[in-house]
Amino acid sequence: MTMGALAPPAAFAAARPDTVQQGLNALVHSDGLPAALASVKERDGRMRHYTAGVGDLATGAKVPKDGQVRIGSNTKTFTAVVVLQLVGEGKIGLDATVDTYLPGLVRGEGIDGRHITVRQLLQHTSGLPNYTKYLSDDVRYYDPRELVDMALQHKADFAPGAKWKYSNTNYVLAGLIVQKVTGRPLAEEMDRRIIKHIGLRHTYFPARGDATIREPHPQGYYQDSAGAPLRDVTEMDPSWGWAAGQMISTNSDLNRFFTALLAGRLLPAAQLAQMRTTVPAEYFGSGARYGLGIVSKPLSCDGVYWGHGGSLPGYETRGGVTEGGRAVNIAVTVQPTDEAVMKRVEGVVDAALCR
Repeated sequence: MTMGALAPPAAFAAARPDTVQQGLNALVHSDGLPAALASVKERDGRMRHYTAGVGDLATGAKVPKDGQVRIGSNTKTFTAVVVLQLVGEGKIGLDATVDTYLPGLVRGEGIDGRHITVRQLLQHTSGLPNYTKYLSDDVRYYDPRELVDMALQHKADFAPGAKWKYSNTNYVLAGLIVQKVTGRPLAEEMDRRIIKHIGLRHTYFPARGDATIREPHPQGYYQDSAGAPLRDVTEMDPSWGWAAGQMISTNSDLNRFFTALLAGRLLPAAQLAQMRTTVPAEYFGSGARYGLGIVSKPLSCDGVYWGHGGSLPGYETRGGVTEGGRAVNIAVTVQPTDEAVMKRVEGVVDAALCR
């Protein structure tokens, strides 16, 4: 009895079946995903890493523990942080119009940058059409202005502020505003203000023409539809995502980023409060709400967690951090074409955060 009383809690945790590992195994063996990897940060800062599946279908190589992946729209949170830092410095006004910083650029059918605010860009309430709906299969370098012009060829989805609708165009414009205000590339501002500041050693914004992933990583695959063959799309020019989705990171770095953000290490209290002021966003699931570049989602064990998630050919990432400081991020190496599979990915996140 004495021995039992003195045994550390971790010993009991290790004796139980690990729900995270079980969840990843099921995604691979039952749902047919090539690989799944996860990192869980405990409230005391300890990090646990998990892998399942095969890192390279051609060679049978193992999944690298905490390997780098393309993080897609998690990039939006980084962009929003830089914008909100500049708001805190008095260099950008959240309720200033886009035309204040990019005069004359945003014009189209039902579209006028004199009536769209920076806040509406960050919260997806601008009504701007989503340029990614009109991208061709031409894998090449895209200039950010080209992406904006692609969107402006189409009419507005609704009047600014009237509704909520996800549009990558909003974040390309936010990135252009950062560059206009600072006079420096967005990638440099992210690196200086976030990546180096909190020590994200495996996170970067790929340079023009850089189609590779620098560090150990699982291969990413594309599948046209359920049952279709998997095609390796690991190496690609991600410039079409730019401020909305270009970055590369690891699960553990994303945990560090979202933990630091929610702990107030990246934004002053006033700007963090603005970021966490949300509107309904069922696009992200039942009960989900969108702030300024961040999503809150309900947990099965009560409360919510904060994160974003990302989807890019080859990789799908989901995760976030609870108010209590527990964090998890999960990546799989194909975008699930089945909504039920995507819900199971999110279910692993929920199980990990509710443990």
